[in-house]
Amino acid sequence: MATTSTPVVASLSPAELAAWRGFLRAHALLVRELDCELEEAHGLPLVSYDLLVRLEKAPDHKLRMRELADALLLSRSGLTRLVDRLVRDGLIKRSTCSADARGAYAVLTPKGQRAVQAARPLHLDGVRRRFLDHFDEQELARLTGVWERLTAGENRLEGCS
Repeated sequence: MATTSTPVVASLSPAELAAWRGFLRAHALLVRELDCELEEAHGLPLVSYDLLVRLEKAPDHKLRMRELADALLLSRSGLTRLVDRLVRDGLIKRSTCSADARGAYAVLTPKGQRAVQAARPLHLDGVRRRFLDHFDEQELARLTGVWERLTAGENRLEGCS
């Protein structure tokens, strides 16, 4: 009978634990506040705003569903539910891919364009007040380097849903 052993992993030091918990808390708090602000003022959750912005910046205002799921770090089923809501609200539409019948695009509608443009000033102000204003230019550059180091090879989650 084969036995499997659990690897021994050292506990986090107080500094490591404080950094990790601080990151999680700051992320959760910022996302919750930005989400609440957009939802209250524009009826648009943060993840919906993010999707609309990505479509706005995409060529022809459209992206393949798979690309959107990857960009938003959503499962395919999570993206489907989000897209269903945005289609229902008239902010985006689905379009089939002529080159691949299995592929589908999400396409920004004029109503979606107006919604993202209306929400942008509030969102950018919120990002500035809640995050950017707490750092000087050198700190922002260091943070950018940290985020780049942490997200190198972003597609590490392939196969994970």
